[in-house]
Amino acid sequence: MMKQLPYQWIAGITPCPKGWLIVPARLAGVTVIVEDCMVVKTLFEVVDFRPKFDAAAINIPMGFRDHPERDGECELEVRAMVGWPRRIAVRSIPSRAALQATTKSEARAIEPWLTNDDLRRFRWLREAERTFQPFHQRNFFSANPELSYTLLNDDIPLKSSPYHQDGVIERMHLIRNKLPGVEEIIQRTPPTGAGQFHVVQAAGLLWTARRAVGRAISRLPVDPSWDANGLRVELVR
Repeated sequence: MMKQLPYQWIAGITPCPKGWLIVPARLAGVTVIVEDCMVVKTLFEVVDFRPKFDAAAINIPMGFRDHPERDGECELEVRAMVGWPRRIAVRSIPSRAALQATTKSEARAIEPWLTNDDLRRFRWLREAERTFQPFHQRNFFSANPELSYTLLNDDIPLKSSPYHQDGVIERMHLIRNKLPGVEEIIQRTPPTGAGQFHVVQAAGLLWTARRAVGRAISRLPVDPSWDANGLRVELVR
């Protein structure tokens, strides 16, 4: 029989140039103790991580639409909450058909709205489409860092960008208010294959993971659709 740990294991996870950045943390009571962040090459290493995560918020869709659609209810609701100008960080979720296209032109023929930046994200989106199964949604939750930070800011939209130093400082203050001690992970040297921007994203997602382990998350939309693979098309906060 597996011995139960004296704490719960949570994480914020986001794509990064060399794979996936993980910011893991131990939750003991109400105290969150952040560990050193790390980069793993594949999403399989994320879902197979040991000890197993009790709750992990990941910056990638888990469910994908079965038919092309520019923006679904999920993205529209989240953008409304994040507000201007950070709503641009809430990307449209492509269909499985576009992800499975063999060329960029074929993907654009299916979903004409796809930009070059959207297509660059396909390497991570395709990995998610291949890896996630319905049972993963018990412990992994599709989230968005800007949605996490908006919630940390008492649902007041942020005006700053995490690409700029004032935006990094603002987000560090927000984390310090709700998860004291976690903000210092942003000041450390990022692991090889990721930058400070990615650490800022994953640190914010820890707040969503903390809410998920306490069963306090909200789903957007409230009644999400399910794709043909049995996965919910949603973001949580």
